Amino acid sequence: MFLCNTTNKNMRILVTGAAGFIGSHTCERLKSLGHEVIGLDNFNDYYSLELKHLNEKALYNKGVSIIKSDLRDNAFAELLPKDINYIFHFAAQPGISASSTFEDYFNNNIIATKNLIDYALMLPNLKLMVNIGTSSIYGLEATFPESIAPQPASHYGVTKLAAEQLVLQKSREKLLQSCSLRLYSVIGPRERPEKMYTKLIMCAFNNTEFPLYQGSASHLRSFTYVGDIVDGIVSVIGNEAKVNGEIINLGTEVEHTTQDGIDAVEQVIGQSIKINHVAARAGDQLRTKANIDKARKFLNYNPQTTLLEGVNAQVEWYKANFL
Repeated sequence: MFLCNTTNKNMRILVTGAAGFIGSHTCERLKSLGHEVIGLDNFNDYYSLELKHLNEKALYNKGVSIIKSDLRDNAFAELLPKDINYIFHFAAQPGISASSTFEDYFNNNIIATKNLIDYALMLPNLKLMVNIGTSSIYGLEATFPESIAPQPASHYGVTKLAAEQLVLQKSREKLLQSCSLRLYSVIGPRERPEKMYTKLIMCAFNNTEFPLYQGSASHLRSFTYVGDIVDGIVSVIGNEAKVNGEIINLGTEVEHTTQDGIDAVEQVIGQSIKINHVAARAGDQLRTKANIDKARKFLNYNPQTTLLEGVNAQVEWYKANFL
């Protein structure tokens, strides 16, 4: 567990995408560390609003409220205070989805980020803007240090790269301090319903078929528990000088295949899962393995949670909320 830098207590922090999977966990952690947290989310229906409202309720019970507004509309800035110290930018059009158009990715990942930057430039007390990136920026294989040239292979990866560079541009121009954290295959409680582990758990309990993309059983992933990811995210607080202008990978170095993940869910639940093989997904990554040498050096980052521990926590969350 990350220990907060005591010289940076009681900061006022904006978290975009606060009702989402990782954003909601980050809000909770920041609040527990003694900060004032202001959430922002547009509550769109890309996935179940029931889950977003569950997350919102959990945050409200811990003293974090979420402002409903959309970064694509510049009016959001009028709803937010101007004495923010940190911004953690999670809001995005997520994942690789056939139902999402290029315009969806462009508007939610690029235009929205540009609008948020314009707001950030108005904040006199801003210490750091943290962009939340993704291993999809690297391309079909994400096993590299941050210095490697990106080769994104999806609209998601391309637009997240553009968003990342828009934020880091402001560090280069010395207009604000910023960094980008590239996250790897995050799992755990509150994972979106279309994502692998929530869907596997749902299929196991409902005795329905899990749609497995052709050839993906052997894909390798750095499945990283959300608590370990949040450790890395919040550790940038107090390390602004180190991370300013930097890209940093966050994830586990331990690799597992998709089949390992299926096996883990079956083991935890004690139920075999029916598989339905479906057509391969264009742009799907073949291998992700987080290179975290830089995170270790800059942030003393050291993820510890095993795949089975993460799956068990996610199963318990699912049972508590949906069974």
